[in-house]
Amino acid sequence: MSNDVWVLGGAGRSGQNITAALRQRGIEPVLVGRNAATLAAAAVEGTKTVVAPSIDAIVAEVRRQHPAIVINTIAPFVDTAAALVATGVHYIDIANDVGAIDTLLDRDAELAAAGQTAVTGAGFGVTASESILVKLLEGRSTPARVRVDMIPSMESEAGKVGESLATSLVSGLAYRDRHGSALASHPMRLALPDGTVVSTASMPLGDVAAARHDSQAPTVIAASSMAPTGPIRFALPLATALLALPPLRTVAQRLLARVTVSARPRPREYSWGHAHVEWSDGSVRDGWLRVDDASTFTGTVPAEIARRLLDGSGRPGAFTPAALFGSTLAEACGAQYVPGFVAA
Repeated sequence: MSNDVWVLGGAGRSGQNITAALRQRGIEPVLVGRNAATLAAAAVEGTKTVVAPSIDAIVAEVRRQHPAIVINTIAPFVDTAAALVATGVHYIDIANDVGAIDTLLDRDAELAAAGQTAVTGAGFGVTASESILVKLLEGRSTPARVRVDMIPSMESEAGKVGESLATSLVSGLAYRDRHGSALASHPMRLALPDGTVVSTASMPLGDVAAARHDSQAPTVIAASSMAPTGPIRFALPLATALLALPPLRTVAQRLLARVTVSARPRPREYSWGHAHVEWSDGSVRDGWLRVDDASTFTGTVPAEIARRLLDGSGRPGAFTPAALFGSTLAEACGAQYVPGFVAA
């Protein structure tokens, strides 16, 4: 096994952010993708590249060259993760859909027995809210109720939505957990620590899977500022029912991935992760994690995890980021817990 770190989808926006963060940590990655020209444009002098036209070809190259770690930015993660984990190398991805994260976490015992580490959800969408939740849970028993809120702020480049984001959004729309936490339910107006106000509503993405695994609470709600909170939310139950049908869900993901969006500036100065935890004895903890640009954070988290795995700081099994490295991981990636984050 080499000490190489491969970035799959290395020419994409997430891949480039991850590459920059790896280089800041003294790690020169290998960029992997389908197109030699785009990989060459993303590389610097001396950067190694691997051109592979499909996920099957990438898996074959991973088996042949056996890098130390692969960082996966290629959706649908529920499929690509399974294929890549089967190679036996350490694995990191930026998945943010419930199915992909649950599926990988369910393999914890298998991977632990094999001495292999897999970390899923290593981006803003899971790591921000999970980190403040883990911070609030430190030293406490299993809570009765958890709510996490994801409030990203990042520039949007003009271009297509892309398969990764489309998969996460459609799976969140189709998802309805056993507590009835459907898309756009549980609306709330939150006063951010910087004095601004934002509306959030349930948007069951990867953070609900992480919060459920971390807290073991009987009731878990995951909300986002990206969820619709206007009149359109009343039409969502029908859409949810239709997207529960796998063929329709697949078509919707493909169509959404092709939609072209306009460039937009960041909507607010900071991105935020929020968690509210209640215990059966009536005690409550509430806290915030402040992050700068959400997309930059999505590049930094996988890079920091890769550095720690190369240093031997991890352990075998399947994890979300803060479940493996605790609440200090986010701080190492530039995030800050707001002072006085705990309410007794």
